[in-house]
Amino acid sequence: MFDIKKYSSQNVKNDVLSGLVVAVALVPEAIAFSFIAGVSPIVGLYAAFIIGLITSLIGGKPGMISGATGSVAVVMIGLMLEANATLSAQGLSGDALYMGALHYLLLATILAGAIQVAFGLFKLGKFIRLVPQPALYGFVNGLAIVIAMAQFKFFEDQGITMYLIVGITMLVMYLLPKLTKAVPSGLVAIIMLTLIVYLFNIETITVGSLANLSEFKGELPNFILPETFFSFEAFIMVLPYALIMALVGLIESLLTLAVLDEMSGERGSGNQECIALGCGNMASGFFGGMAGCAMIGQSIINFTSGGLGRLSSFVAAVGLLLLVISLTDLLNIIPVGVLVGIMFMVSIGTFEWSSFSHLKHMPRADVFVMISVTIITVFEDLAIAVISGVIISALVFAWKHARIWAKTHTEEDGTKVYTLQGPLFFASATTFSDNFSVEQDPPRVVIDFKNARVLDFSGVEAIDAMVKKYEEAGKSLLLRHLSADCKAILKHAGPHCSYEEDDPTYKVAFNY
Repeated sequence: MFDIKKYSSQNVKNDVLSGLVVAVALVPEAIAFSFIAGVSPIVGLYAAFIIGLITSLIGGKPGMISGATGSVAVVMIGLMLEANATLSAQGLSGDALYMGALHYLLLATILAGAIQVAFGLFKLGKFIRLVPQPALYGFVNGLAIVIAMAQFKFFEDQGITMYLIVGITMLVMYLLPKLTKAVPSGLVAIIMLTLIVYLFNIETITVGSLANLSEFKGELPNFILPETFFSFEAFIMVLPYALIMALVGLIESLLTLAVLDEMSGERGSGNQECIALGCGNMASGFFGGMAGCAMIGQSIINFTSGGLGRLSSFVAAVGLLLLVISLTDLLNIIPVGVLVGIMFMVSIGTFEWSSFSHLKHMPRADVFVMISVTIITVFEDLAIAVISGVIISALVFAWKHARIWAKTHTEEDGTKVYTLQGPLFFASATTFSDNFSVEQDPPRVVIDFKNARVLDFSGVEAIDAMVKKYEEAGKSLLLRHLSADCKAILKHAGPHCSYEEDDPTYKVAFNY
């Protein structure tokens, strides 16, 4: 919650002003992301308010902005299509079809939130560190492509006017920041082009023609228990989508937290953010909103505008609600082309263009990871893409280090010493035995681990098997420079192993 003691009048002013700027910037994106998901704009606007409000109060990073996002909305496309197909087969159509599909979406949002809370309670937020940089590049680039592709449907059956509005919007958003950053360029584009379209009565598709927001004027979000809440069939259908939505939301939120940590120099709590995001999504689902997560763009806007405390994100959420319940008539006349142009610029800004310059310096394996994650993101979904990137990177790492070798020398008493070099784990365990010549070795042999690391149980098994071979050949094999942890494991897992009890303490990494 708010720590009043840390607030001065200057901090309050900065947080309030920054929050108001972000509130206005949230409106067009919440509406645009609603269109991506195939739901009414009010669903995205309510989500931005509810999720933003809860995460502002109990989130893991003060000042971080959360709401409806494109990455999570993209996952909802498949859910809405499947729900529509299921309900159409039951004879539903029109508003009944839409409301039925929406209730499937609300159930998925609630489940996604519950999964995210579980992640936080079990302290799994730290695993975001396992995502390698090439996978992050691929994730961001794939997300940018998906957001851009989701806009193409708005050009169907539209004339040149639509293309002009989109082009002018993109031009304003590109040029205005070069002149001034006092006001959001997206807001200027919305006001300017909405006035032109309205005053000159230009025929083009508007927000109101897709979904009339005026019916929600003056209405606060109401509690809704999804009709599908107690349906086992609905639960089974939405569960895969809910899991993907939860993972995508967690990944993007934790990545945003990491970016802000680097900018502010203060570390936030990943596990607390998981819990806050999950609570926000569950509340959003029960009050008619879609799922969401942290918003990188708005969070950076808030940070660079001086909004460093929880008050800034709180003001952003409350300010957004005030806009929704009091200015719906104005929101209705916004041309959709403006929102499409904004989303194209969001896509361009999201794409990690510097990744191209890194290609010639990256190892081939990292290039493969980045491209693979990008492709999987575009054709499957973000969560599977990032998980695939982590798995591919782990396998590449294991392959690179799947070699262990030994230097040998003979001591004065005739003992042959094998000094191992490199890690001993599952990938190198099969080649471990290639270093030894059991039949040709003298009666007494020592394996020295001072330059080696035993990393897992497979390494212990490989050592035990080698000791057994020497025993069967009637020869003595001792292990030297083993750590205390490794000795303890060998007592239980390696019945054939013996080692020098008086060898010096030497740290050997071991995970069991």
